[in-house]
Amino acid sequence: MFNPANLLQGENGTIIANGMIASVELTVLAWLVAFGVGLGLAVLRAMHTRAGTAFVAVYVAYHRNVPLLVQILFWYFGISGLLPGAMQQWLNGHGGGFFSGAIAIGLCLAAFVSEDLRSGMRSVSSGQREAARSLGLTFFQTMRDIVIPQALRNAMPALVNSTLLIFKNTSLLMAIGVTEMTYASRMIEAQTFRTLEVFLIATAFYLMVSLVIMVGGHALERHYRIAGRRA
Repeated sequence: MFNPANLLQGENGTIIANGMIASVELTVLAWLVAFGVGLGLAVLRAMHTRAGTAFVAVYVAYHRNVPLLVQILFWYFGISGLLPGAMQQWLNGHGGGFFSGAIAIGLCLAAFVSEDLRSGMRSVSSGQREAARSLGLTFFQTMRDIVIPQALRNAMPALVNSTLLIFKNTSLLMAIGVTEMTYASRMIEAQTFRTLEVFLIATAFYLMVSLVIMVGGHALERHYRIAGRRA
């Protein structure tokens, strides 16, 4: 009998709830990595040094052209294998796949975030930068106080799209055994053979969180747009 609500009770309900929580936690951690690294890359490229520009170009090209699943496997099996034995054991006992996967997704999406922020920075007129420098502000002070705040506002729609990509790509971590929502759904499906119900729940979860991200991003965009008009 078709009844998805039955899967939300008992042990299966606990597995699904833990999968949902893990997916959200992975999204938050990967987003922090993506935004932090992406912002650093955008600022490095804005310095217009030959070495910095070349480094960012190679970084972006690599992460935009190598499949994300390959990058996840590379971090989980490759990079972790280079760590000292004691650290490997600690990671294996404390969710090493969780952190390796989040870092892999974050570093990959940082390439997209850096390009989003770069476009936002380019929309800020050069006159504002020249005025800031004439007032005695350093390059980093100009970036922090003038360019980056406006770039974030201008790049908000693109950043929301990148956030959605981060959230949806957490499902790839089932390949390394991370018990996020997709892996949890697959576990329950293998035990109960109720494929339609369990993946209907997973679909509803991904759709709901995606809509929350979109609505929240739209609200932030509207807030910054109104604030910009008042300023």
